[in-house]
Amino acid sequence: MRNSPVAIVTGGGTGIGAATASALITAGWNVVICGRRLEPLKKVAEETGAFPVVADTSSENDINQLVETTVERFGALDGLVLNAGIVRVGQVGVLSNTDWEDMVRTNLTGPFQLLRVAIPHLIAARGAIVGVGSAAALRATGEIPGYNATKAGLCMLMQSVAIDYGPQGVRANTVCPGWVRTEMADMELGEYGATLGLNREQAYTRATSFVPTRRPANASEVADVIAWLLSGKASYVNAAVIPVDGGMIAGDPGSIALDPRISVGNI
Repeated sequence: MRNSPVAIVTGGGTGIGAATASALITAGWNVVICGRRLEPLKKVAEETGAFPVVADTSSENDINQLVETTVERFGALDGLVLNAGIVRVGQVGVLSNTDWEDMVRTNLTGPFQLLRVAIPHLIAARGAIVGVGSAAALRATGEIPGYNATKAGLCMLMQSVAIDYGPQGVRANTVCPGWVRTEMADMELGEYGATLGLNREQAYTRATSFVPTRRPANASEVADVIAWLLSGKASYVNAAVIPVDGGMIAGDPGSIALDPRISVGNI
């Protein structure tokens, strides 16, 4: 009998993926992390004990090799975290076909192709899947229609997998983070803040000024939810879409101007 369950975490070299690898290893999992760049993967591997594999999840050959390597090394696949994602900015009228196709390929087609290869192993293990969506999948965010659409598609893909494979013991859920302190968010808010004469910390404060918790998440706070969803403690949670956003999307935008705790002039 195997002592430890085995998980693959895509986009495991930074941000939520790296934090998820750490959380799972702490919980006793064997973890394979993948990404396009070796150096971030090596750093996370050294810090956590995860096994790094350079793989582009938009490549069918890389996906096949990733799953094959995982099963050969650890003997099974019990969990899958679909975390790899990209964002390209631009309204529909200006977003290029290339940027649209890059987001579809990375955020939606890649997860689909990886699932197709991994599903037989997950059925055998009665395993679990977590897709990392976004609050932008649940509420449209301006200037990123491709990201909104592909992350919404990922949510529905997870629910479809839950419906189709739940009878065979496979669970599939999605977490939808709001603002999280990651490398990608730091870059986005640094650029956003610069246009307003704000530094990055001021930009984070402004971006989360209407969030009930009044702050962004740390990557570990999202990772802990993912680890729970993969665990037996969430054995009856299936097809769920869980916001991990500090309450952001629960608020009524029309009431913000009436909330005396918020300085509207600073939003």
